[in-house]
Amino acid sequence: MSLFAASSYAMSREIFEQPEALARTIEQYAPGSDHAAEIFAPLAATFARSQRLVISASGSSRHAGLAAEIIIEDLAGIPVDVEYASEYTYRSTHALVDPGVLVISQSGETADTLAALREATARGLSTVAITNNPSSSMAIEATASLPTLAGAEEAIPATKSFTTQLAVLYSLALYLARFRGRMTLGAAEAHGARLKDIPRLLERALPAWAEALEDVAPALECSTTIFYLGRGVHYAMAREGALKLKESAYMNADGYPAGELKHGPSALISDETPLVILAPRDSSDPDSMLRYAKVLQLTRELRERGRRILAIATEGDSEMQKSSDWCLYLPATTELLAPLLEVVPLQLLALHLALRRGINVDQPRNLVKSVVAE
Repeated sequence: MSLFAASSYAMSREIFEQPEALARTIEQYAPGSDHAAEIFAPLAATFARSQRLVISASGSSRHAGLAAEIIIEDLAGIPVDVEYASEYTYRSTHALVDPGVLVISQSGETADTLAALREATARGLSTVAITNNPSSSMAIEATASLPTLAGAEEAIPATKSFTTQLAVLYSLALYLARFRGRMTLGAAEAHGARLKDIPRLLERALPAWAEALEDVAPALECSTTIFYLGRGVHYAMAREGALKLKESAYMNADGYPAGELKHGPSALISDETPLVILAPRDSSDPDSMLRYAKVLQLTRELRERGRRILAIATEGDSEMQKSSDWCLYLPATTELLAPLLEVVPLQLLALHLALRRGINVDQPRNLVKSVVAE
């Protein structure tokens, strides 16, 4: 399926709209402006007595929450638990003492996430809603609302609504770090400047990714299963990549922490099960380089066994290219910002495989844009 043909689908258009959608959202929330300070001011009271944060969400929004767990803990030092929204309502009221509750939903009307918000409110907890609809039930009922600025999203698979959620969550982490005295204003603004650069980096990389994946897709379309692997914050994007493939291309896929592959799942790896390995690296971050070294070691082992590998790596990484069948490069950025870039080629991969399999990516079977009934 050519790029021209793919452009007739809303999912394709919305993937390519992400640089603009991110720029709007980041301008609204990144540190360094009076406007952003005004938006986040109500959260000071919301989280004043919260020693922990619970994130409740479903589907792609939960994967954004999984990434936020690491981002918020690393930057702001707040312990975070991520709950399936469909389970939160039925958890013991004594599981956590006075946490702040953050709900994430593209529509702001997702039934189980809305039920979780209402349960948190009934327990007397402070709540924050991140939605793509500032007039939604969640946005109105939460203590504070942080709407994304993705614009209308027509396709059922979440693309620009997902990456803008990540942008808001990253900005929230910077605000909480400042509020809790863990980061100076100068440091927060430096992080914000790197965030503001993401739309430009994404716009530059998108055409090359799309063209490369158009060539990769034929080799993967008959796979029985595709495994997505990542460490740290990249594990959340592995989960999201696998979900995109399931809902868009009707292909079985699983996302795992890279270090867990040998603890059972490797029994399923065969010639019919290629792997997508997320291996960005931040050369200025020793922890990032340690995780990268472990991922590279695993990739080499899998390659020696003849496994087919699509790697997502940082520009200039010749080692991952040597150890994989195909390698897509991300523009260099920090470890915690890489998810905003690396998830996009995973969206494109799902798009191309779906179109090769004759699937209407905008209206996949059995799915709706907003699950408004449990």
